[in-house]
Amino acid sequence: MTRRPFLAAALSALGLGPTLATAQGPTPKIEKVVLPDEEWKKRLAPAAYEVLRQEGTERPGSSPLNAEKRKGRFHCAGCDLPLFASETKFESGTGWPSFYAALPGALGTKTDVKMIIPRTEYHCARCDGHQGHVFDDGPAPTGKRYCNNGVALKFVAA
Repeated sequence: MTRRPFLAAALSALGLGPTLATAQGPTPKIEKVVLPDEEWKKRLAPAAYEVLRQEGTERPGSSPLNAEKRKGRFHCAGCDLPLFASETKFESGTGWPSFYAALPGALGTKTDVKMIIPRTEYHCARCDGHQGHVFDDGPAPTGKRYCNNGVALKFVAA
């Protein structure tokens, strides 16, 4: 084994390598949305811009989506890509909308070390808009908790 695959395997085993969010079903091909920063500023509210384009975090408990219980899908507020089904939403007690699984191919991940301890950040697969972080303390069947900024999402009722 050469050094590169060995390093990639080691980083992946530690949860530090690039991955796609796990979900059941086939992964659809997603065409990227790439816009200049000035266009994002025009399209997004200031709070959404701060989270989606600057990797900010909204204040816990501030999103009306925390209380959303209807059937439907949660879409990226930047490009409207469906990211989560309402059936995967759960109350995590963290103050942010949380999900145990993403829709197939909807998310990409990267390692975030801004808080010194490595965390897995996830973003929209279409526009690369920052959504939140994923943790291994969620419910069955995945054991994952996708902790999402509500301002980075919009809900579309079924």
